[in-house]
Amino acid sequence: MTDEQLLITQLTSPDSREQGFRELMSKYKERLYWHIRKIVISHDDADDVLQNTFIKVYRNIGNFKGDSKLYSWMYRIATNEAITHLNKNAKYANITSEEVKQKAIDRLESDVYFEGNEIQIKLQKAIATLPEKQQLVFNMKYFDDLKYKEMSDILETSEGALKASYHIAVKKIESFLTSG
Repeated sequence: MTDEQLLITQLTSPDSREQGFRELMSKYKERLYWHIRKIVISHDDADDVLQNTFIKVYRNIGNFKGDSKLYSWMYRIATNEAITHLNKNAKYANITSEEVKQKAIDRLESDVYFEGNEIQIKLQKAIATLPEKQQLVFNMKYFDDLKYKEMSDILETSEGALKASYHIAVKKIESFLTSG
């Protein structure tokens, strides 16, 4: 039995569910946090989305079919939660989700949790100009170093489409970074 299978067994057993969930959080919270943070930009928003992600994982672990890796399943939940969070904020402020992200990027320099420099802020601004799917693909490939197969499981799209999206995203980012 693999570590993942053992963890899933723990999570689906009433006697070991709490312990299994603590292990799951310990193992994945940092990776999921940074994935979410790249989508929502703000530390506080990332914390909120991460909490919502783990609540959904806890409530729905019984529905995990094992068609993909547990991490891919959680990554998909985190991605959907982050996008939902952006869309809710946009609707509340009566602006687009892209404008919500742009405002968050504009606040990055004053964010005490952001340790980046001017180049990283410019990269975040470049990424923000991409369509949502290209942003996700770029972040997953460039920052998270995910394989196209894993991304395909998470985003439920073909590897070929993901490769094309990544290639286009890189070209747009290069253009943005060299234009100004």
